[in-house]
Amino acid sequence: MSSTEKAGLSRRSALCGLLVALAVPGGLAACGGGEPTPTGGAGATDTPTAGSTGNGTTGAAVIAALADVPDGGGLVAGNPATSKPLVLVRTGETVKAYDATCPHQGVAVAPPENGTITCPAHGSQFSAADGSLAKGPATKGLTEVAVRVEGDQVFLA
Repeated sequence: MSSTEKAGLSRRSALCGLLVALAVPGGLAACGGGEPTPTGGAGATDTPTAGSTGNGTTGAAVIAALADVPDGGGLVAGNPATSKPLVLVRTGETVKAYDATCPHQGVAVAPPENGTITCPAHGSQFSAADGSLAKGPATKGLTEVAVRVEGDQVFLA
């Protein structure tokens, strides 16, 4: 019998402990975020981010560039204030936004086509003009989210 076994620690327990000690730090390192994020100075950029208006002042969060929202159509974009997506609808210089989560089962709707926003899961349809329900199985329309156009950007209002 070895001295390790006399102390109440089996060879198997010792090897398992060693493997865990070697594997866990490697696994945690693999979960790291990668490149560090610039916090100013060299390497920092002037790209507008959530909470920034792009001109050095803080305020409403940028959702999208106006040029990225097709006139007479729209797009699905991230909402910088929540984890829910937004569907943006543009008519000329006016942009409206709706929570892009279908009220039927929570699936993200598609961008508007021909004035209609459609849920790809079950076919619910909504008016791009006001978010109202046009066809079920959803039982209510999309919730409007206040936005504004300032310069060439769309912001949360």
